[in-house]
Amino acid sequence: MLKRNALVLVLLVGVGGAVAGAQTVTKETLPGVTNFARLETTIACAGATTPQAVAGLKQMGYASIINLREASEAGANIDDEAAAAKTAGITFIHLPFNAASPNPAVVDSFLKAVTDAKNQPAFVHCASGNRAAAMWMIKRMQIDKWDAERAGTEAAALGLTSGALKTFATQYVETHK
Repeated sequence: MLKRNALVLVLLVGVGGAVAGAQTVTKETLPGVTNFARLETTIACAGATTPQAVAGLKQMGYASIINLREASEAGANIDDEAAAAKTAGITFIHLPFNAASPNPAVVDSFLKAVTDAKNQPAFVHCASGNRAAAMWMIKRMQIDKWDAERAGTEAAALGLTSGALKTFATQYVETHK
């Protein structure tokens, strides 16, 4: 059975005429997944995820796994994770995203994948959770029309710690209006 950490972060959100309310990010423990942070039932962002964790993600109700790791990263194990996803009956999408040299085309593909109803809810991961949370920040600003402060606060709760990725996220949205 999955253990749930007692840590629950509540993000107070609300902008001008936007819907005010709270988005709840919960930190959870699943063997084989680091830095697991779930945003209600919409999405989870996490770090390194082993192929052995995939069956647990399926049991939790995730329809897809979006892996942002590059195959060259230590421990990435893309092929085994894809095979585990196929066995579990969960959609596996590999979108290699280099944090040092972010490619806007990868973001375009991510937005298409994460907004496709058949992929929801989505489990998005990289090595630490940083890139996953940055991509979700972009989705919030670009698709949901959140402002950068609100999206950044949520992204930080999901695992975004990189100032460079946060800057990339805001610049991506500015150039893709």
